[in-house]
Amino acid sequence: MLSQLKTIFLILFLSILSFSLFAKKYPVYNFETFSPVLEKQNDTTYIINFWATWCAPCVKEMPAFNELHKKYKDRKIKIILVSLDFGKNLQTKIERFAQIHKIKPTIIILDDPDSNSWIDKVSKDWSGAIPATLMYNKNKRKFYEQSFTFKELESALHQILNK
Repeated sequence: MLSQLKTIFLILFLSILSFSLFAKKYPVYNFETFSPVLEKQNDTTYIINFWATWCAPCVKEMPAFNELHKKYKDRKIKIILVSLDFGKNLQTKIERFAQIHKIKPTIIILDDPDSNSWIDKVSKDWSGAIPATLMYNKNKRKFYEQSFTFKELESALHQILNK
């Protein structure tokens, strides 16, 4: 009986531990903790895409970001997909979306409902509509409030890479 109780306790403990690990798969930021990502000055080019699972144009452009990630994964190019989803079960919602769409770039969640205070800090040109993409490196910075095909996304990247 004691042996069975220990086994049940161990299974319960491991289940809780695995749920806890799963729940933290996608880091959640507020704008203050996220903002340093927008200002890195190193030898990497950053592509920061703001999107949501409920945004049809955002979903439509996800294959372009996957393809870009695959093509440039061996270069100093970092794609970060910033989910602006809200509500309950964000981790589960994003995980399901990432599996269905086979998302390879890094996904984070920006959970800061006061978007009026931070949209201009991303870009003065941003109305707040999504999808929106910021591309930058230490030499150039460009903001796009649009969706992309792969060719358009790669062309925009080349404009940033060409000094």
